[in-house]
Amino acid sequence: MAKGTLYTISAPSGAGKTSLVKALLDSVEGIGVSVSHTTREKRPGEEHGVDYFFVSHEAFIAMVEDSAFLEHAQVFRNRYGTSQKAVEETLQSGRDVILEIDWQGMQQVKKLRPDCVAVSIVPPSLAALEARLRGRESDSDEEIAHRMAQAKEEVSHFAECDYLVINDDFETALNELKSIVIAHRLQVERQAERHQALLSALT
Repeated sequence: MAKGTLYTISAPSGAGKTSLVKALLDSVEGIGVSVSHTTREKRPGEEHGVDYFFVSHEAFIAMVEDSAFLEHAQVFRNRYGTSQKAVEETLQSGRDVILEIDWQGMQQVKKLRPDCVAVSIVPPSLAALEARLRGRESDSDEEIAHRMAQAKEEVSHFAECDYLVINDDFETALNELKSIVIAHRLQVERQAERHQALLSALT
């Protein structure tokens, strides 16, 4: 069985990352999102172990000290981390894994797992990004200003990724994401591992 591929997908808040990833999972088999640990408060409708593993700051620090995370970072005054064990077990089962993380996390993962595929999603403009944030009607003016200030920092790291998707039209951006996953699966090395018997018979 071919080992799965690890993807990091990073984007400024409001760029459409979560919606695009959800649509990707609905349309492509054999791929899932790693459930991160976080110290932030649970929002209405979220479930522990499904959306995130919600833990205390003390529990999170203990996991950091035990080197339990593949990556971890502080974002908007809260901490987020990805379990090394959970990701590796999923990859070994042959499934692809997506990490929805910021540029700090992407850098950490690429150092530990240089074979990962990093994707950056950016909005068509800062004005469009702000309009999307305000359209959610879930953040205060102060929070939106903070997120906009962080957006330029996030986008500035696009060149460190392997692929860049501009989310102007949702369906176009989704098709581009799907193309990245499918093209990577069709690489000769991976196809040869999946279809050893067939290729031996043909040659």
